[in-house]
Amino acid sequence: MITKEFTPKRTVCKVTLSVPAEWAKKEIAVAGDFNDWDTKAEKLERKNGIWKTTLRLKPDKEYKFKYYIDGERWENDDAADKYVPNEFGTEDSLVIVGK
Repeated sequence: MITKEFTPKRTVCKVTLSVPAEWAKKEIAVAGDFNDWDTKAEKLERKNGIWKTTLRLKPDKEYKFKYYIDGERWENDDAADKYVPNEFGTEDSLVIVGK
């Protein structure tokens, strides 16, 4: 699930990403345009049966991302705004942050 909440002046959008606990045994990282696809930069926390994190993203942009699960596989978000082809012959999730 993806939720978006803008700050009062709409200069930042808090994008919360969450996936079911059964997606991973050990850890989930989110990597994408916003962190140079760094699989160590943004880890999701496991709490109350879900993995979850909140990113602070600039509005009026689109961001490609994927989840890196248990250090071995990549998955898209089921609730992404869109999916776009990547250079590896698969697709990336896309979150669209409006104005």
